[in-house]
Amino acid sequence: MSAENAHAPRARSGSRRDETARLAVLHAADDLLAEHGFAALTVEAIARRAGVAKQTIYRWWPSKTEILLDTLIEDSAKRLPVPVDRPTTESIRAYLRAFARFVTRDPAGKVLLALIAQAQHDPGTAERFRQRYLDPRRSQERDLLARAVDAGEISPALGPDATLDALLGPIVYRALTGASIPRGFVDTLVDDLLRPAPA
Repeated sequence: MSAENAHAPRARSGSRRDETARLAVLHAADDLLAEHGFAALTVEAIARRAGVAKQTIYRWWPSKTEILLDTLIEDSAKRLPVPVDRPTTESIRAYLRAFARFVTRDPAGKVLLALIAQAQHDPGTAERFRQRYLDPRRSQERDLLARAVDAGEISPALGPDATLDALLGPIVYRALTGASIPRGFVDTLVDDLLRPAPA
């Protein structure tokens, strides 16, 4: 991805018609990805499904990857927010259960998995995925763990990033391979990795 594309402006917030078209594009991309996969997803198909001109899409997004990132960022904020209240072991457990549901049942979770897969062989996608989604969310998750440690709720043996990798990695792996993620699986991760602080 060129430096010009890397700094392309995000979808603008103009008139009601612009916002309606923007949302139509995001929803169309989400639906088409679920129906046909990343490789078969094209800007032309998104434009047809959304009922907008292809030029309109390119005016707002430089690539289908950026459309999917906008979809993922908006849907994650709504349906998978990182807890901001006083953290407890149970609130972290609930967040991880919600994450498991997100990557196995939610269309936006399919976007997340598709971008993870695409990032493995496309350095441009990997970089934008890290910059726009993974790094900001990891910062929030790291803060969640730090606040739980400070509150005396958890006492993980690993550092923050290693703990998050160990918690989220197995969930993502099972989702990528189509395996189920039972509640007990998440509970075991939490109990083994977070360990309540000693009384």
